[in-house]
Amino acid sequence: MIEIGIAGKPNAGKSTFFKSATLADAEIANYPFTTIKPNIGIAHVRVKCVCRELGIDCGNCIDGWRFVPVKLIDVAGLVPDAHKGRGLGNEFLDDLRQSEGIIHVVDASGSTDENGNEIGIGERDPIKDVEFLLRELDMWIYGILKRNWEKIVRKAKAEKREIKVITEALAGLGFTEAMVREAFADVDIQKLRDEELVEIARVLRENRMKMVIAANKADKAPRDFLERLKKIGAIPTSANYELILRTAAKSGFIKYLPGDSSFEVKKELNEKQRKVLEKIKGYLDEFKTTGVQDVINKLVFDVLGYIVVYPVENESKFTDSKGNILPDAFLVKRGATPRDLAFKIHTEIGKKFIYAVDAKKKIRIADDYELRNNDVIKIVSGA
Repeated sequence: MIEIGIAGKPNAGKSTFFKSATLADAEIANYPFTTIKPNIGIAHVRVKCVCRELGIDCGNCIDGWRFVPVKLIDVAGLVPDAHKGRGLGNEFLDDLRQSEGIIHVVDASGSTDENGNEIGIGERDPIKDVEFLLRELDMWIYGILKRNWEKIVRKAKAEKREIKVITEALAGLGFTEAMVREAFADVDIQKLRDEELVEIARVLRENRMKMVIAANKADKAPRDFLERLKKIGAIPTSANYELILRTAAKSGFIKYLPGDSSFEVKKELNEKQRKVLEKIKGYLDEFKTTGVQDVINKLVFDVLGYIVVYPVENESKFTDSKGNILPDAFLVKRGATPRDLAFKIHTEIGKKFIYAVDAKKKIRIADDYELRNNDVIKIVSGA
C-alpha cells in the first residue's frame, strides 16, 4: 500500500487533516508537538469506478465512486533546525523517510509562528513555511552525506564505482541509483565543495520526496495569502470543515462523500449544527470542495503517477473465483506491465505468471503491455 507522510510545522493542522481523511483517533490540540509518535491510518483516493463504463453494478462503489485505500502517516511537527535535532526533528525525519509522497500542511491563515505558537491571523507569511520545510529536508540529506563523505570518497576511489557507493550510502533513504546519477552528473566527487553538496541534496530531495501543499485553514486565510500559495501549486484546504462533514455523514445527519462539492441534510439539526453547516456550505460554494480529497488525489495520481487497475479471474463476468464483481482495485505505477500487476496481487502469482487478458476486449495482451487507467485484467498463472 502507498505510504504518504503528512508534514509541516506544529499547529498547522496536520492532525486535523489526518483525522479528517481517515476518521482515525488522533489527538488534536492548539499547542506545538501534539503529535509525538506518528499516527497511522487509512485514507482513500476517489476515482470513477469502471463498473459504470461496463454497465454493471459491482456493489463495491458508492454512487459510482470507488475509494481505493492508501496509508497516511501523521508525523511530529517540524521546527527550524530540525535537521540538527531541534524539537522532534530526528524522529520527524526518520518517520518521513518511509513515505513515498508527502502532504505538506501549511497554515495558510498565517496565524502561527515558525514554531507553531499562535499569533494573529496574517502575521506569518505561509510561503516562508513552504520554504523552510524544503530547506530542512535539503539540509537533512546534506548532513547525512557530509558526515559520511570522507568514507564515501575513499571507498569510491578504491573500488572505482562512485555512483554505486553513494547509492549504497543513501539506500536507507530510498534513493535509487538513477536519482544519485542525476544528482552527481558532471561532478568530481574528489573535489566537491560544501555548497555543491547542498545543491546535490536539493536535487536528491526533489527526485525522491514528491510533495503536494495543502493550504490549510483556508476558511480563515487572507485571500492574498491563498492566491500566492495557489501560484506555487498549493490547494486551498479546510481540514476542520472536512472533519465536521465526515463526522456528520458518519452519524447520519447529512449525505456527503469525501471530495463532494455539496452535502444533503438528512436529519433535523439543532441551531448550532445548522449554523456550522451553513458556514461550510458558503465555503463549498466558493472553493467547490474542502480540499482534503483533492490533495490526496493530486499527490497519488498527478505527482506520484499512479493509475487504477482492476484484476479479475473471470473475464466474461468481471468476477473473482467466488463470483464477486470487480472486488479489487489496485493502484499501480503508470508504465506498469501485467507481470508487475501479478506480483502486486501476490508474489507467487507473479512468479508463476504466464500471460494476461484484457477483460474489456476479451483479448490476450503482450507481456510488455503498459497498463492503462481503468484496465480490467485477468492474470493467468501456472499451478
